[in-house]
Amino acid sequence: KQTGKQFRKRTAILTCLRQSKAHPSAEDIYQLDISLASVYRNIKLFKDEGLIISLGTVNGVERLDGRVDPHVHFACNACGAVLDVPEAAVPLSIARSTEESLHCRVDDTRLVMTGICEKCLQKSENN
Repeated sequence: KQTGKQFRKRTAILTCLRQSKAHPSAEDIYQLDISLASVYRNIKLFKDEGLIISLGTVNGVERLDGRVDPHVHFACNACGAVLDVPEAAVPLSIARSTEESLHCRVDDTRLVMTGICEKCLQKSENN
């Protein structure tokens, strides 16, 4: 049974993930003064329940997203920033062609583009 303290921690973690535009890591969430074990346990629970998604690793750290609708991401190889790409549609044609060629069912499609973000490009031009 969940206690009031556990509920408050869980709510704080989920709120952080849903309100953050920075796609935080578990270590970022840990800054909320919640034990790292609680953070990881709740992240697993939220992923299992479909409340959050993992974007995979960026610069060696798993990044998370509280926005679960299909959308496109850009990850900077230099600074590790992860940004939502506005107005970019997830190419469902890739899912359909995968289903046709492999005779499978695609349940989810995520797209993460990688490269160098605007801030990092400006830094390199100024050096």
